[in-house]
Amino acid sequence: MKKYVAECLGTAVLVLFGCGSVVVTGFAEASPVWFLAVAFAFGLSVTAMAYGIGPISGCHINPAVSIGVWAAGRLPAGDLLGYIVAQVIGGIAGAALLYLIMSGKIGGYDVAASGLGQNGWGEGYGRNFGISTAIIAELVGTFVFLVVILGATGRAGTTPVAGLAIGLTLVLIHIVFIPATGVSVNPARSIGPAVFVGGKALEQLWLFVVVPPIGALVAGLLFRAKVLED
Repeated sequence: MKKYVAECLGTAVLVLFGCGSVVVTGFAEASPVWFLAVAFAFGLSVTAMAYGIGPISGCHINPAVSIGVWAAGRLPAGDLLGYIVAQVIGGIAGAALLYLIMSGKIGGYDVAASGLGQNGWGEGYGRNFGISTAIIAELVGTFVFLVVILGATGRAGTTPVAGLAIGLTLVLIHIVFIPATGVSVNPARSIGPAVFVGGKALEQLWLFVVVPPIGALVAGLLFRAKVLED
């Protein structure tokens, strides 16, 4: 059970600190480059957890990552469902803790109006990109993320700087694609906030549950076929 507990904890940390960088700080209203803080919050959360729980579970903290690692032949099929369930629970727990923190705001906090850093697309979200851009951004972003993860943690062994490389890749993905979808590349990260925000966040949740695993699956199969690995 240790690896499932680790995945749950790691995903909760990612959602709490990543989404918290949007909701708690108010950077969006205070700075024209607020998205850099958000990008680094997500990336550093992954880096921190990579070194914290990596030796226990591999620090997937993302159902898409687990699917990609499984597709590459590096995760037993019997572990896949347990990883995903633990990650989703962690994502919801992280969002719940963030909601609890925001509920302490003087004057109250309207989660439906102000959100919890949920993902989305379309009019009124980011820079008003449509669904085609959202699909491409999530597909490409997740594919690139998995290529780096699988490359940095190859069969020859994990490099000492793997956690840093993976975290910085997530920073890069956020810097480019935050205006399109807020960046998910992680179904659990999207599910957590959407559960509490409801409305449009839940209506659009399907894209962030379906598309990232496809990008991860493609990357994993390319590694399994030795196209991207010696």
